[in-house]
Amino acid sequence: MPEKITNIAKNTSYFTLALILQKVISFTYFTLIARALGPEDLGKYYFAISFAAIFSILTDLGQTNLLTREIAKAKREANNLFGAVLGVKLPLAAATALIIIALANFLGYSELTRALIYFSTICIVLDSFTATFFSVSRGFHNLKYESLAAVVFQLIVLSFGLSVIKLNLGLVWLIGSLVLASIFNFSYSLTIVAKTWKLSLKPIFDWRLVKLVLRLSLPFGIYAIFQKVYSYFDTVLLATLAGDYYVGIYQISFKIINAIQFLPLAFVASLYPAMSAYWLDNRQQLAITFERAMNYLIIISLPISGGVIMLADKIILIFKSGYGEAILPLQLSIAALLFMFTAYPVGSLLNACDKQKLNTVIMGLTVLASVILNLILIPKFQAVGASLAVLLSSIFMLVLGLIQVPKIIEYRAKKILAVLGKSLLASALMIILIIYLKNYLNIILIVPLAGALYFAVLFFLKGFSREDLTSLYQSFNKKSIHENPTIDA
Repeated sequence: MPEKITNIAKNTSYFTLALILQKVISFTYFTLIARALGPEDLGKYYFAISFAAIFSILTDLGQTNLLTREIAKAKREANNLFGAVLGVKLPLAAATALIIIALANFLGYSELTRALIYFSTICIVLDSFTATFFSVSRGFHNLKYESLAAVVFQLIVLSFGLSVIKLNLGLVWLIGSLVLASIFNFSYSLTIVAKTWKLSLKPIFDWRLVKLVLRLSLPFGIYAIFQKVYSYFDTVLLATLAGDYYVGIYQISFKIINAIQFLPLAFVASLYPAMSAYWLDNRQQLAITFERAMNYLIIISLPISGGVIMLADKIILIFKSGYGEAILPLQLSIAALLFMFTAYPVGSLLNACDKQKLNTVIMGLTVLASVILNLILIPKFQAVGASLAVLLSSIFMLVLGLIQVPKIIEYRAKKILAVLGKSLLASALMIILIIYLKNYLNIILIVPLAGALYFAVLFFLKGFSREDLTSLYQSFNKKSIHENPTIDA
C-alpha cells in the first residue's frame, strides 16, 4: 500500500507540474502568434481549430474515460478492452473526418479556411487516438509518460511555429506545427502501449464487446459532447455571424481564461477522492470539504478577476495595438471567473455523490442557454456579445448546481458568503491600489504589490487562517489523491 500511495502522489505531482508548464508554453506561443498574425488571421486560425474540435468527441464518445476506469478495475482484461475500444474508434474516427470535410465544403468556406480545417481534422483524429493510448497508462496508474508528452507537444508547436512565423510561411504551415506535434504524441503514446504495457494493437470487432463498450461509455460521451459544444461553439458562431476579425479579438479573453483554469482543475482533482469517500461514511466532513473548496476558489478567483479587469488595457498591449477592441470582451469574460471556479467543486460534489446524470443535465441546459445567448448577442455586439454570453451562462450553470447542493449535504452557506464578503472587500482595496499605481509603475511590479495587499487584508479580516493554509497543503498531499485527475474534473 505505501508504494501505491507514493506512486499516486508522484503521478499527481508529475501531472500538475506538466499542466502548469503546458499552460505557460501554450500561452506564450499564443501571445507570439497573436502579435505576428493580427486579429483577422488569428481568427481564421482558431476558427478552423474550433470547427474541428466541436466534432472531435465523435471520435471517442467517452470510451477514453471508460477505458481508464475499467483497466484500473481489471488489469487482466486490458488487452480485450483496448482492442474493443480500437474496434469502435477506427470507424468513428473515419466517419468524423468525412463529416468535417463534407461540412467544410458544404458551408462554402474559402479555400484557405478549408485547408486549415483539413489540417485541424488530422490533429483531432491523431489526438483522439493519443488520448486513448494514454488512458491505458492512466488505467495502470501511470501519468509520467502523459505528463512528459504534454510538455514536449507544446515545445514542438512552439519551436516549429516560431520558425514558420520567422520565415513568413503562412497559416497553413503554422497549423502544420500542430500536426507535427500530434504525430509525435500519437507515435510516442502508441509505443508506450505496445512496449511498456505489452498490449496488442489489433482492433477487436466483436459485436457483443463493442456494444458493451458503447453502452458503458455513453454517459461519459454525452457529457463530453456538451462540454465540447460549450467550449467551442461560440467561436464558430462568432465567425459565422460576425467574421474572422472578431474571432481573433475574442480569442484573447478565451486563451487567458483557459490558461488560468488549471488552478481549479488541479485543486478539485485532489479533493474529488476525499469527497467520494466522505459521501459513503462521513457526510459532515463532506460538507466541510465542500465549504473549504468553495472558500479557497473564491479567494483565488476574485483577485485575479479584479486585477485583470483593472489592468486589461495594459494586458492587451502585450498583443500589439491592433487588439484594442479586445479590452471589453476580456473584462466581461474574466468577470465570469468567480462563477467558473466555484462551479468546479459543485460539479465534483454531484459526481462524487452519484449524481452524474444530474450533472450532465445541468451541463446540457447550460449549453442550450449559451447557444441562445450567443445567437441573440453576437449579431448585436460581436465579440462583446460572445463574452457577455460566457458571463451569463457561467452564472446560470453555477446557480443550477447550487440549487442541488442542499439536497445532498447540509452545508453552511453563511460561512461561504462571509468569505465572499471579506474577499470582495479585500479585492476592492486591491483595485484602489491598482488604480493609483497603474499610471506610475510597470504591470510586472503592480501585480505582486496588489496581490500582497489583497492577501494581507484578507488575513487581517480572518478570511483565512494559518490552519487553512495547512489544510490546503495537506489536501494536495492526501494519501487518497485521485488516481485519474482529469476524469471527473
